[in-house]
Amino acid sequence: MPKDNTLNIDESMIDTVLADDINFQGTMKFTKSLMIKGRFEGQIDATGHLIIGPNAVVAASIKAGVVTNYGQINGNVEGTERVELFNNAKLTGDIKTPELIIESGCVFNGNCTMGEKKHIGSTIGQTQTAQAQQQPQQQHKK
Repeated sequence: MPKDNTLNIDESMIDTVLADDINFQGTMKFTKSLMIKGRFEGQIDATGHLIIGPNAVVAASIKAGVVTNYGQINGNVEGTERVELFNNAKLTGDIKTPELIIESGCVFNGNCTMGEKKHIGSTIGQTQTAQAQQQPQQQHKK
């Protein structure tokens, strides 16, 4: 896939790209990365990275790991990791995310609810520490 020089996005690093001549309606589910360059209407329920291109128009309820918007979104957006709104992006709808990045020049009309990030690594570290503390005690019982 070609590199989009206007955004410095290397499309070869994106798993799926819906080209600017595609108009799609329905429900999309994905786990990796998806870039929409055309039009989409419906619902997106994903764990991967969703990128809305600068000429894209999306009318949808969106839930994804990361939502990066350069285009236009009409609908509520939930980014379980973060939501990014870049220069010239438009979002009309509510945002729910633990991390929000807003660049100067974008338009956001709606409400934003921010919660804490879930730190998976910290619970793993606590589990490993607890296991390490139990092992010496078990060895002394021999």
